[in-house]
Amino acid sequence: MAIQERAVRTRAAVLRSAAEIFDTDGFVSASLSAIAQRAGVSSGALHFHFANKGTLAEAIETAAEQRLRRITGPAPDGPQGYGPQGDGPQRDIDPIQNLVDTSHQLFDRLTSDIILRAGFTLGCEPAWPSPVDLHGQWRDWIESTLRHASQLGALAEGTKPEDVVTVVAASTVGFEALGRKDPVWLSQQRLSQFWQFMLPRLVPPGTGPQKGT
Repeated sequence: MAIQERAVRTRAAVLRSAAEIFDTDGFVSASLSAIAQRAGVSSGALHFHFANKGTLAEAIETAAEQRLRRITGPAPDGPQGYGPQGDGPQRDIDPIQNLVDTSHQLFDRLTSDIILRAGFTLGCEPAWPSPVDLHGQWRDWIESTLRHASQLGALAEGTKPEDVVTVVAASTVGFEALGRKDPVWLSQQRLSQFWQFMLPRLVPPGTGPQKGT
């Protein structure tokens, strides 16, 4: 049991170290020796868990995908969501409020969770053929939420979900990209400013989370 626990701790340490280095140096510049050194393990211990740098990147993206799904939950208009046909526990939640709250939670986790942040970073690496599209999954969830909001009449008159998803997805993904250099872009204050600008244009007057918090 002690050996198994040590192996679990070693794997977690290597993953975290790899995520830190991928996030700051990029996939190409990252070296296995630097990852092992930062994790405080031997090269042999690293290779016991991960055959190469690619398997490390895949493991990080898989873990990041699981984290993103825990943040967003299922697609709101899917069979497990909270749409008209959904039986999920959140089906009575206002979809726009859920969109605002989930975006705040995502930004908070991007600031505090290096695995999640590195997963998004790896997705933008030209030299890494990422098997996971976290940005696309986030955009799809936004689109699903807005489509559900439209079905409920929760969007302002004349507002089309496909138009709004472009703005919200591009803006939040842009904040995430800018936040790699300046953490202020991932602050709750900056996101609140975005929603304060967007919400009066997104929801009918007097409805929804007007302040974006």
